[in-house]
Amino acid sequence: MRPDVLVLIGQFAPFHNGHLALVHRALALAGRVVVLVGSSGRARDGRHPWTADERMQMIYAALPEAAGRLVVRALRDHLYNENAWVLAVQAAVREALGPDFAGARIGLIGGPEDPAADPLRAFPQWPRERVDAVAVAPSCELRARFLEDTDAGLDALRGSVPPAVAQWLAAFRANAPAYRRLADEHRFLETYRAGWASAPYRPTFVTVDAVVVHSGHVLLVARGAQPGQGLLALPGGFLRGDERLLDAVLRELRDETRLKLPAPVLRGSLRAQEVFDHPERSLRGRTITHAFHFDFPGGELPPVKGGDDATRARWVPLAALRELEAQLFEDHYFIIERFVGTL
Repeated sequence: MRPDVLVLIGQFAPFHNGHLALVHRALALAGRVVVLVGSSGRARDGRHPWTADERMQMIYAALPEAAGRLVVRALRDHLYNENAWVLAVQAAVREALGPDFAGARIGLIGGPEDPAADPLRAFPQWPRERVDAVAVAPSCELRARFLEDTDAGLDALRGSVPPAVAQWLAAFRANAPAYRRLADEHRFLETYRAGWASAPYRPTFVTVDAVVVHSGHVLLVARGAQPGQGLLALPGGFLRGDERLLDAVLRELRDETRLKLPAPVLRGSLRAQEVFDHPERSLRGRTITHAFHFDFPGGELPPVKGGDDATRARWVPLAALRELEAQLFEDHYFIIERFVGTL
């Protein structure tokens, strides 16, 4: 039976010819198409150079003929809570369709299924249309060429993206203040990863992060170096070869925030610890972090001051974090959310 609505979920960073083919196929199969643009609200980096609004602009620019039949909506990530992500998808589709949602025959559209990593498996109630993938360079390669900051890099994208998107990207490179920072960070990461290229095995890095919650506030630092220079982050860093995880997080907490609470007090306030191992959580490479949640329900906020590789430290109200999501480094927003609940 012909679906009334087909839903396409993706990052679209950038919106390329493979995505365009999927939307065209969806428009041929259904009366309306809902496109959900993931990673809304994430901080800009090499994996997320463009905001959800900017990626939505690309999609609409590439599909002017679909006006009236195409609805594009932003979708937040929930890296460590799949149920929350499923709920967000359902809510976004419901909002996009409005009163038509209740009676609509809804389906999903996507490329060939990957049994090992297929988020669409979470929606068995929506039949899936599978479409053969169009030969396009992987999105990560397109982003890398774009962030080279060369005319050759931009020219290399032109055969992989719709003309309107190529024009949009050229304007972004020429005019967006964020582009210079992204290009600088890209060069840093290329050099960083090249330093490990001769390793006999792909390295796995181990880090620690401190989630210190005090009187409804969480302790954050501003990163003083690449990657993520200037972004807010949890106090933390790399595990040394001669220390245990808890000792490492207490060291980083002291070095980066000058938090004047004795180690025994911090140890006594430890409420939980968890491993965060999303394969794409860091652009530096495979990085597994051990996060420790310290909780102080009440009292005056202790003074803090940035130190080591943190330019400043400050207490941030938990209620303000949602507005600051786009300023938080890597997956730190989701780590905080995991410990304190939905923000």
